[in-house]
Amino acid sequence: MLKTPLIDDLDLRQLDAFSAVISAGSITAAAKQLHRSQPAVTRLIQEFENKIGYPLFVRKGPRIHPTEQALQLHESVEHALISLHQVQVRAQEISAAEEKPLVIAATPAMAAGLLPDALAKLALTMPLQILSYTAEQAVHSVIEGRADMAISSLPLEHKNVERHWIGQTRCVVVLHEDDPLAQQERIALEALAARKIITLYNPYRQRHRFELAMKKAKITPQYVIETNASANLLACVCSGLGVAITEPVTAYGFPLHGVAVRELDVDIPYYFGVITPQAKTVRPIVVQLIDALEQRARELLPAFTLFHSDEHHKIMVSLNS
Repeated sequence: MLKTPLIDDLDLRQLDAFSAVISAGSITAAAKQLHRSQPAVTRLIQEFENKIGYPLFVRKGPRIHPTEQALQLHESVEHALISLHQVQVRAQEISAAEEKPLVIAATPAMAAGLLPDALAKLALTMPLQILSYTAEQAVHSVIEGRADMAISSLPLEHKNVERHWIGQTRCVVVLHEDDPLAQQERIALEALAARKIITLYNPYRQRHRFELAMKKAKITPQYVIETNASANLLACVCSGLGVAITEPVTAYGFPLHGVAVRELDVDIPYYFGVITPQAKTVRPIVVQLIDALEQRARELLPAFTLFHSDEHHKIMVSLNS
C-alpha cells in the first residue's frame, strides 16, 4: 500500500521550488527567482516528486513541461504558500508592533466595481489586502477566519458569519456602442433572441435567473462564449463578439470604452451583501468600510434597494421559486 505523505513531511523549499518552476516556465528562471543554483532547484523538485509518488514535469531535452497532476496540484500549493506568507507577514508585524492588515475578500465584480471607490472614502492608515475570489470562496474565507469581511453575491448564509446588509439592483444589458440597440435607453428581452450571447458559465447563480427570464419569454439563447468573470464578459462585448446580460456592479463600476450599458425591460434582480466572522469583534475600520460600501452602492447603481440582513431567507426563497 502506498503511503500518502503527511503535511508535516512536506518541505517548504520544495513547495517554493515547484511553484516557481510552474510560474517561471523553466528551472533556470525559477533558480534566478529563488536565488538558488539550478542543480539545487532540480534536486528539490526531484525530492518533492519522490515524496508524493508521481512525476511533476516531463523533461524534453533542455525544456520541461508540467504534467496534468502538476497543474492540478499547483492551485492547492499556491493557496498554501499564500497562507504561509500571511503567517510570516503577521509574525513580522507582531514583532515590530505593527497594525494587523485589513483583509477583504470579494468577488471580482465587487473587487473591481465597488470596493475601490468605497475605500477611497476612508482615511486608511493600515496595510490592506484584497483577495479576489469566487462567491463561494469569499464566504469560506470569512468562515475560516482568513478575511475580516467579504463582499459577495447571495447566498450568504452560514452560522459562523454575520450579515450586515443586503443590496438589490437590476441586471443590465451590455453591448457594443455601435450596436443599433445601443440607441435605445431600455432594451426588450425579445430583441436579444437572435443575438449571440456571452454568458457566465456558473449555471446556479446569475445565469440561472437570466435563463428563467428567457424561458418565460420563450427565447432560446444562442450562447457563443462562456466565462467565469464579468470583466472578461465586458471585454468580449467590447471586441464585438456578442451581447450579454450581466450584473450591474462591473458594468457601471468598471466601464470599458466602447461598451454601452442599457436597462432591460424585465427585472432580473441581482443581490449582494457584506459579511464578517460571527465570533470576531468587528474592527472600527471594517464598520466604516461597510457604511462606505452602502453609500457607494447607492451612488453607483440605479434603483438600488437596501434590505435588512434578516430578510436573507425570504430573498432566497423568492429567487428559487
